Amino acid sequence: MAHLVGDVSSAARILPDLDGEKLFIQRGRGAYLWDDRGRRYIDTALGFGAVLLGHSEPAVIEAVGAALQDAAAPSWAHVREHAAADCLARHGGALDKVIFTNSGSEAVHLACRAARAHTGRPRIAKMAAGFDGWFDEVTLGNVGSAEATFAPGQRPASERMTLLRYNDFDDVERLFAEHRDIAAVLLEPMLANAGCIMAAPGYLAHVQRVAHAHGALVISDEVLMGFRRHPGLSSLYEGLDPDLASVGKAIGNGVPVSAVLGKAHILAGFEEGRVLRGGTFSGNPMACAAVQATLDQLASADYPALVARGDALRAWLVELFERHGLPLATSGYGNVFGLWPAERAPGDFDEAARIANPGFSKALHLELRRAGLLLMPSPYGRLYLSFAHTDAVVEEMKVAFEQAVGRLAEKPCSPAT
Repeated sequence: MAHLVGDVSSAARILPDLDGEKLFIQRGRGAYLWDDRGRRYIDTALGFGAVLLGHSEPAVIEAVGAALQDAAAPSWAHVREHAAADCLARHGGALDKVIFTNSGSEAVHLACRAARAHTGRPRIAKMAAGFDGWFDEVTLGNVGSAEATFAPGQRPASERMTLLRYNDFDDVERLFAEHRDIAAVLLEPMLANAGCIMAAPGYLAHVQRVAHAHGALVISDEVLMGFRRHPGLSSLYEGLDPDLASVGKAIGNGVPVSAVLGKAHILAGFEEGRVLRGGTFSGNPMACAAVQATLDQLASADYPALVARGDALRAWLVELFERHGLPLATSGYGNVFGLWPAERAPGDFDEAARIANPGFSKALHLELRRAGLLLMPSPYGRLYLSFAHTDAVVEEMKVAFEQAVGRLAEKPCSPAT
């Protein structure tokens, strides 16, 4: 009898069977994963964005191992927590106060609590089709839900949450005309979990300007995009001035850790004990050691070279599909991008929902898996590159894509058409 519900503890890890076989990963190193039968795969899911240096990075393993040997759960303040917070705050600009949590969902939840406590208002506005965690109230409008697409004047809302149409400039004004109790707007620098929908020029600054004009805060959800484009927050890279940010994933290179960064006066309530926070494992020694070891390497990493390598791969993929008579467009950046079976990438989620083709995404996943490459099977999935994805690894990826796309094109009713 199988005791694990659905074979996994997180639904995002469910993969289709290939030739009647399920996939179970045994280990990972660098850009590769090995399954329980010893087969090697190039990994492009990378902990859904958490693994930026590459799997099992030696410096991170050494730091986490030392922390584990010292004491896994010392209960009280320990020597690594301040150092990790200092390291993270150096990359946060004016967001120089830090509270550690264990998951991105927790970090978003705590940031929302901070905004409500500071403003005295109950409601958070999030981007429709964005993914800001799996806690009940913030799942409103998640990608794939009925609420993710809506017409002007039909805004879905609950008592403490409402939605905003991504890349719709006018909808920002309508939002504040309809709701006067908004504590904060929760935005993503890129609508990553909807297939990497890029922000239109000026859109993020427009959201920030209108929110601040109405006394609402801006929370930048950077659990996925933080430290992805440069060693710091993507919102700061875009020239924004958020009040709070949630980070996670890449800051620990796969070790479970997340955090809220905020301006001192906004997080003062936590420091003074007026606002609740907790978590037995929040800021634990292993997580803090991982943060320090990871950020030390990311501070000197060659981001431009990684992004350029990925952008060259994106262009090559479009040409490859075209060569086989199949349409393909990409959206995102060189080290995280979406694949769309269309002539052009979507500019908003309404377009994305029309383009999304689950049959194409599943078929491409299966053929790539057969060729030794792991790609998310969701039509809103992403392809990630880590710093371990060298030029040589990218050449291996091209071989796998050549095989997979060739097989797709040979099928009489290709799901890509």
